[in-house]
Amino acid sequence: MDSTFLYGAHVHANDIRQHYLRYGGRGTPLIIVPGITSPAITWGFVAERFGQSFDTYVLDVRGRGLSSAGPDLDYGLDSCAADVAAFARRMDLAPYALLGHSMGGRIAIRAAGQHGLKGLQRLVVVDPPVTGPGRRDYPTPLSWYIDSLRQAQQGASVEEMRAYLPTWSDAQLLLRAEWLPTCDERAIEVSYRGFHGDNIHKDLPLIKVPLLLVAAGKGNVILPEELDEFTRLLPSIETVRVEAAGHLIPWDDFEGFFRALDGFVATGQGRG
Repeated sequence: MDSTFLYGAHVHANDIRQHYLRYGGRGTPLIIVPGITSPAITWGFVAERFGQSFDTYVLDVRGRGLSSAGPDLDYGLDSCAADVAAFARRMDLAPYALLGHSMGGRIAIRAAGQHGLKGLQRLVVVDPPVTGPGRRDYPTPLSWYIDSLRQAQQGASVEEMRAYLPTWSDAQLLLRAEWLPTCDERAIEVSYRGFHGDNIHKDLPLIKVPLLLVAAGKGNVILPEELDEFTRLLPSIETVRVEAAGHLIPWDDFEGFFRALDGFVATGQGRG
């Protein structure tokens, strides 16, 4: 099958350089916001599929990939959420859909709840950490991210990366080893602290568009009672679990990930 990849580019939005990869080029625009140590290119295999139906934009979150980074840059949740809003405006994407994974899911929730996101029609959040003030710790320790980053910065092999992600293919591990060093260590630390200090639950009642939460069946990022709390805070939310997958759902169960969406992104009206 022919690739749907079109190009990579930069845009100045929210006073920083934002790098993105574009796939497809036709259909409803879809913005993808990856996780804490996932530059845009690592989501390429997912964007290739989305690009068959959507005008797909995968972002490098600030401090990752080729987007702006630096010792004075604010890596907090609010700044990252403002980046998404500014990107959509700068690219004139309305109407559009937004999908965030892990940290990207938290960014998407904050952006949709508190930044207006004019033109947003539907929202998908994939296994976002539901931790926060007064809640349990995120199940993966910060050291997992920092140790793998520092090893990659020294020039890690596929086998060394496999120690952190044993189920990944050689190609996926090679890509991670290549691009993980582009992640700023302070950006990772600030985002991780935000998992525990930022309250995304207060944003949920403010979301006015259809929202689908895709949870992993393994990994304990979202426990059943935590999913119930999301439903209480936003009764219109739709939820689905991909039982065979851990936190990195598209890597663990690619087809299951797309089955979980089941037309939601295409219609924006829920699945009845």
